[in-house]
Amino acid sequence: MFGGIGRALSHRDYCIYWTSNGINTIGRWMYRIAVGWLTWELTESTTWLGIIAFAESFPLVVFSVLAGAIADRIGYIRITILAQTATAIVAAGFAVLTLAGLITIELVLISALLIGSLESLTTPARMALVHALVPKEDLSAAIALGSATFNAARFIGPAIAGALLVWAGSGVVLAVVAIAFAQFCAILLIVKADEPERTPGPWRDLAGDIVTGVRHGFGHPGIRMLLVMLGVTGLLIRPVIELMPGFSAEVFDRGADGLAILMSTLGFGAMVSCIWVAMRGRTQGLTRLVTASLLVQGGALIVCTLVGHYLGNLWLAAACLGVVGFAMLIGGVGSQTLMQNAVESHMRARVMSLFIVISWGLPAFGALAAGWIANFAGLPVTIGIGGALTVLLWLWARPKAVTVEGELEKTG
Repeated sequence: MFGGIGRALSHRDYCIYWTSNGINTIGRWMYRIAVGWLTWELTESTTWLGIIAFAESFPLVVFSVLAGAIADRIGYIRITILAQTATAIVAAGFAVLTLAGLITIELVLISALLIGSLESLTTPARMALVHALVPKEDLSAAIALGSATFNAARFIGPAIAGALLVWAGSGVVLAVVAIAFAQFCAILLIVKADEPERTPGPWRDLAGDIVTGVRHGFGHPGIRMLLVMLGVTGLLIRPVIELMPGFSAEVFDRGADGLAILMSTLGFGAMVSCIWVAMRGRTQGLTRLVTASLLVQGGALIVCTLVGHYLGNLWLAAACLGVVGFAMLIGGVGSQTLMQNAVESHMRARVMSLFIVISWGLPAFGALAAGWIANFAGLPVTIGIGGALTVLLWLWARPKAVTVEGELEKTG
């Protein structure tokens, strides 16, 4: 009945990890909403929204490739436990400062940098860890289910955070976030993973490990095409998430409630997308689906901005964002699945770190640029142009997908 989902959850350690990481991820999305709204309350500036988003995401660009090489050397679970524990401590301190009324935009910036840096150290390991918890035949379903959970959290987290923001304020949200982070640390201690055998050379060779991973990723025609598509959409589409507090306030004259509606529908569309991919449970045909998602993302985002600017209808705009979320995660989940399917196992964390840098790190630059441009052109125009350029990218990618799908979707 549930296809690949049932197969993935039949593996005990993956099921335990999936459940705990789901709670952790809900906390992560609550954190993003709380920080975005706190930034808006302190500054009412789209530029500051872009700066904070940049500070949180930029470490992914700086540290993820290094973190991937370290994870391939010392183990996925070990590095995750260490960095996740530090993240929980920082989040708790952030909550205390906010509840005490001592928070400033400068302290928000420092906290965003710290949590973003620690997140960058765990992400390649957590993505590669899935392969160590399920057999290869269930890998596609497990990756998609994990992404479905991530995007269910994108729906659940903002909904919880929005309600708590209205009733109790940012400090309480951040306190709940710290608890969500802490429980994940405890669960990781009991998870058993069949990780690859570690045969690292001297630590002075770490730079060589990084170079080897980069060459392997960009040297593979199919993986290279996926990385290019992820990079461009990361710059043009993903910044809409960081700009939503300003979009809610400026376009619809709404507060935290409007922000929660917009972000929750985006997350709901993404969640439905990932569940569908997980139930589908196979890699065949994913290359063309990923490519088609570019057209859907760009077109729906253009309609969203037109509806918001000319009609001022929050619910219609939210429905368009639901479509954007659906297509965005077809692209993200499909790309990750195809890359993990095609990559050599001993380079898994390093190549996945490239996925992280490009699909999660580059949006930091997009958010910074979009926040600055929006000060002059306005948010609807800025976001709409990004959608139009994404449609142009689809025209480039469509013929290339046909030539690389065999290498990406191989079953042997």
